[in-house]
Amino acid sequence: MHVTVRYFAGHRDITARAEEKVELAAGASVGALWELLAARYPRLAGYTGRLLYAVNQEFATPATELRDGDEVAFIPPVSGGTDTPRFLVTPEPLDPAPLVALVAAPDMGAVVTFAGVVRDNFGGRATARLEYEAYAPMAERVLAQIAAEARDRFGTGGIAVHHRVGTLEIGETAVLVVVASAHRQAAFAAAGWIMDRIKEVAPIWKKEIWADGEAEWVGDEKERKTGLKIED
Repeated sequence: MHVTVRYFAGHRDITARAEEKVELAAGASVGALWELLAARYPRLAGYTGRLLYAVNQEFATPATELRDGDEVAFIPPVSGGTDTPRFLVTPEPLDPAPLVALVAAPDMGAVVTFAGVVRDNFGGRATARLEYEAYAPMAERVLAQIAAEARDRFGTGGIAVHHRVGTLEIGETAVLVVVASAHRQAAFAAAGWIMDRIKEVAPIWKKEIWADGEAEWVGDEKERKTGLKIED
């Protein structure tokens, strides 16, 4: 099958064209098309996790199945926005304000911000500090995939997720999830679901540094299979 891809702004500069026809296998998804284009135009890969998807002028997700003759647009950050990526793993302190600016829109009546903060105890033991480690490039892609699933499941608007790595002291923010939606119920539900999915699938791990000097990675089956435990 063939689809038409529309390019705008920075994407148009990279590809040196406003649109092109692309041949795909029957049943290919929006995500598969983006991976093909990122391989064809390697500089596009830098936009992964920082764009929206549209099929036939309606918002879509990476899982949306394409049909012959569809028009697909990968929408880069819009003017008036920020260079802040929507999905980021970083050793730097987290600030919710840029993420709120990223997801806010005139048709969004609610913006919910969840902050996971390092607390001074876990499992009945006193905590001195935490250490987070991540497979950062993959983790950022997973965060973007989780957000796309959440938009599809809850019908939200923009979503941004930032997670810190390195040593964090008590009271510091470990993770931010910011969700915009037309109504607050969907935004709250999506934020909670996103946190659950991060715990299940994101390649991010936490080490508890106990007040008595002992340390251990949190990763038994009771907490999660891949070793992440984030403060509720």
